[in-house]
Formats: sequence, structure tokens, C-alpha cells
Amino acid sequence: MKNLKKTLAFIFFLLAGIILGAFIAYICEGKAYVGWLAWGREVGLESFAVDLYVIKFNFGLMIHATISQIFTIPIALIVYAKTCKGL
Repeated sequence: MKNLKKTLAFIFFLLAGIILGAFIAYICEGKAYVGWLAWGREVGLESFAVDLYVIKFNFGLMIHATISQIFTIPIALIVYAKTCKGL
């Protein structure tokens, strides 16, 4: 149970860092001095299909990373390390 709590807390803080970074990028997009925080790239594998006549599979994974997420994810993990010592 102890490991489950730590794992859930880790996932929560990681997702919070990703979402907060995306929100900051959305807000800063097009602004004069902080627009660089919204700069990012898409990395991944475009979707492709495997057709076996009976079953058709689609695979793909794309990640859009921004500068603000590069800052907020480590901050969220530091906060996780500080707050979840007792779990």
C-alpha cells in the first residue's frame, strides 16, 4: 500500500507539471517577452496502420514538448520529493 501511494503521488505530480507547463505555454503564446516559453516541437511516431484483413491496427505516439514544460516538470518532481518523504 505504501508503494501504491508513492506511485500515485508521483504520477499526480508528473501530470501536474505537464499540464501546468502546457497551460503556461498557452497563456504566453504570442506575448512579447514571454512568447519563447510557448516554443516547442512535436516528437514521435505518426500513426500507421497494419491491415490483416480481419483485424486492423493503428499505432502512433506524438509528444508536443514546450520550453515551459521543460521547466515545470523538474519543479513538480522536486516538489514531489520534498512532500512525499513520509509516504
